[in-house]
Amino acid sequence: MFRRAVVIVLDSVGAGELPDAGVYGDQGSHTLGHIAAVEALAIPTLVALGLGCAVPLRGVGCPAQPAAAFGLMAERSAGKDSVTGHWELMGVVLERAFPTFPHGFPPDVIAAFEARIGRPVLGNVVASGTAIIDDLGPAHMETGRPIVYTSADSVFQIAAHEDVVPVPQLYEWCEIAYALTVEGLGIGRVIARPFVGAPGAFTRTANRHDYAMPPTAETLLDRLVAHGHHVTAIGKIGDLFAGRGCSEMHATRSDAHGVDVLEARLETQDAGLIFVNLVDFDTQYGHRNDVAGYARNLERFDQRLSGLLPRLRTDDILFITADHGNDPATPSTDHSREHVPLLVTGPKVKAGTALGTRSTFADLGQTLADVFGLPPLPHGSSFLKEIV
Repeated sequence: MFRRAVVIVLDSVGAGELPDAGVYGDQGSHTLGHIAAVEALAIPTLVALGLGCAVPLRGVGCPAQPAAAFGLMAERSAGKDSVTGHWELMGVVLERAFPTFPHGFPPDVIAAFEARIGRPVLGNVVASGTAIIDDLGPAHMETGRPIVYTSADSVFQIAAHEDVVPVPQLYEWCEIAYALTVEGLGIGRVIARPFVGAPGAFTRTANRHDYAMPPTAETLLDRLVAHGHHVTAIGKIGDLFAGRGCSEMHATRSDAHGVDVLEARLETQDAGLIFVNLVDFDTQYGHRNDVAGYARNLERFDQRLSGLLPRLRTDDILFITADHGNDPATPSTDHSREHVPLLVTGPKVKAGTALGTRSTFADLGQTLADVFGLPPLPHGSSFLKEIV
């Protein structure tokens, strides 16, 4: 029935707290709800698909005949980071969260890292990425010492000015950190955070690179490639899966660039999966508590989506979802433990189907396994029969 599937992950576009949100300090979080409460959202394409049917939002109605199947998904895995969320979308459920370091990394780990790179570090604290660059960037430029920091996620981040530490050298340092922390401590990923500019006006660049732990079990992507299907990874998808199960990978500079790449692949890729992550929602607006900016990015995506939908062929199916929340209206700048929206559309999809609240993100992966005629994955329940 379907030759080609597209999955678009709106990174951090959460749809309301999960029952266990309090365990993570996220009670009351509602990324979409709090944005809609203060910003008049002009998102007619998402409204027509049924976003307001999946999650009630101020000023976002539920049409009498939604153009898509709609619902919510709950995260079953422990954690609320991008690696955990994306892995679960593709069928891997983690029983234990990746370790986090709310007081910074252990002294012996930092000492080993400093010895390997030949210089001391700055930071080693939990911090907002933009704030710590503003705070420690001048000292970094004076000394050449890299800025090391973490967050509520399981991540070792290294920030360095591109004029002080060339990007290839920063990547080498990240590979050293990967051996010490991902392989040594079992954390989720190391992230290179290059930036440019002068004190008071630093800007992070598109040369970010994520070094993630390979999935701990077979994912849908692995199975697709093993069965001869083509998988295109756009944005940070390739990084989050450590390149596994990806036939080709395309890094992106922005959400707009990500949609550009998707449009190009729709013209040239005849079959298989196109898997897209649009990260600006998270990095540019969620982590910066920028409610208005988040709203405008939703509107920009909505405009691009209106141009994407007519490009779908009769044998295409499109899924729009998220990987976690990042409520910009709360004091925290970290991810939030939330439901995620689920919209499914295409010429052969039964429009207006209410999918309810799925008990795991893995229902998406299981449905995709059905779409491509693959054996069932260990987790999740397919909803394909409900929508065709």
